[in-house]
Amino acid sequence: MKQAKDLRIVYMGTPDFAVAPLRALVEGGYNVVAVITTPDKPSGRGLKVNESAVKRYAMEVGLPIMQPEKLRDEQFVADFKALDADLGIVIAFRMLPEIIWAAPKMGTFNLHASLLPQYRGAAPINRAIMNGETVTGVTTFLLNPQIDEGAVLGQVKVEIEPADNVGTLHDKLMNVGVDLVLDTVEKLAAGDCTPIEQEDMIEGAELKPAPKIFKEDCHVDFSRTGVEIINQIRGLSPYPAAWGALGENLTVKIFEATFSAEKHEGVEVGTILSDDKHYIKVVCADGVVDIKELQVSGKKRMTTEELLRGFRNPTSYRFF
Repeated sequence: MKQAKDLRIVYMGTPDFAVAPLRALVEGGYNVVAVITTPDKPSGRGLKVNESAVKRYAMEVGLPIMQPEKLRDEQFVADFKALDADLGIVIAFRMLPEIIWAAPKMGTFNLHASLLPQYRGAAPINRAIMNGETVTGVTTFLLNPQIDEGAVLGQVKVEIEPADNVGTLHDKLMNVGVDLVLDTVEKLAAGDCTPIEQEDMIEGAELKPAPKIFKEDCHVDFSRTGVEIINQIRGLSPYPAAWGALGENLTVKIFEATFSAEKHEGVEVGTILSDDKHYIKVVCADGVVDIKELQVSGKKRMTTEELLRGFRNPTSYRFF
């Protein structure tokens, strides 16, 4: 049995969320023999080449980098197998074919930002907050042919505070995830890790999925309750952001808001209440949503008070 720091590890990931565990492996002296990330993509007006966050870090520390266009490409598969990996680690990457995830001697494990089997899918952090959860966490699990359904290796619970949004919860989970990745590597190397099949963890519970977020998921329907609306705003802030329409050509992104059970009998939902200086409140099913931070199309993100210095007659609009 090899020591954990002797294992030949291949690391696969793309965004910022995947950088912290990679940094911890490198700084901890683990043997990362290659990093696999997405190909560079031109983006922005000048079509500047955009490198993934994982690639930028790998370049800083001199790790070998592979950027396959297709994961089933014969040359890439051959190069991957030539790495003679003991263990694969994949965090926020693409769906891997079995010929890749099954190649390392000890298999490949993934870090997922939920307490599996709950919130399988592309947007677990968003969906947990949008659904009003008070607890979530991170899970390491072995890859198998089904997405997010492999045997669980380790889990850590994290509380979702009332003030948390996607940005703050992402950072909490990332920090906890770093320790869980290292702990999982150590336990696998020591033979001290018993994978638990997710089917054995369900016990009749209703599974909540975490599908990708689309534009319509972000549209705020003010006929819903205030708690539901606040959870939606928190679950989409700061990105991609909840939004409402004030007309055909004017949309508003909402980043922060509070709910108050103020009753306004006979007032249509979506109606805007304002003193033109300090607040913008929107009537919803059971009270009002007090918008604190927002971005009107064509303007920058700002507080409500900042917006009202130049935005006249807000009560002449309503949210649709």
